[in-house]
Amino acid sequence: MRTILCYGDSNTYGTAPMQHLEDDRRFGHGQRWVSVMRQIISADWWVLEEGLPGRTTVLDDPIEGIYKNGLTYLTPCLESHRPIDVVTIALGTNDLKARFGMPATDIAAGAGILVETVRSALAAFGQSAKVLLIAPPPILEVGCLADMFAGGAAKSQSFAQHYQAVAAKLGADFLDAGSVIASSKIDGIHFDLPEHQKLGMAVAAAVKRL
Repeated sequence: MRTILCYGDSNTYGTAPMQHLEDDRRFGHGQRWVSVMRQIISADWWVLEEGLPGRTTVLDDPIEGIYKNGLTYLTPCLESHRPIDVVTIALGTNDLKARFGMPATDIAAGAGILVETVRSALAAFGQSAKVLLIAPPPILEVGCLADMFAGGAAKSQSFAQHYQAVAAKLGADFLDAGSVIASSKIDGIHFDLPEHQKLGMAVAAAVKRL
């Protein structure tokens, strides 16, 4: 049986669009995009959901906690689940928070560091995995998260361009989520339920191509 690790943030976790800042609803098993993908790629795959709300690419978060840094946890995560055949990386949206002041090019570069970390961490055990780098869809500055992500919408419009360039440079596979889905008009960050269905189908197709 082959193993796929889906490494991401609240949209991999399955957070529902937030009506208010204390809204912590999560879509159920079978609804989240990772679950949808699991149902499509068949029983030959062991699918690991590693979504953490607030997770960044390589940044310590001074407000939500340094453990939100996606780089810090990636190596122990890989080691605890190896051997792994495919890793999907869907991170970068939280790097758009105004507190970080990161340009899209740096966010994509941070995602690239994660790709390289997957390879180096597994190579230490004589193993390797295919990596699918997923560019998050553009965000909207609406609802309860608008202030937190102020200025992020414009930056996110170039995510696909920069992520694709990073993937090409590193020889990773690439998926532009923004070509498949759109962020919710409720909070501008998370995905409505139909979008999870569409993204799960798209990632499943990409994994099959691998």
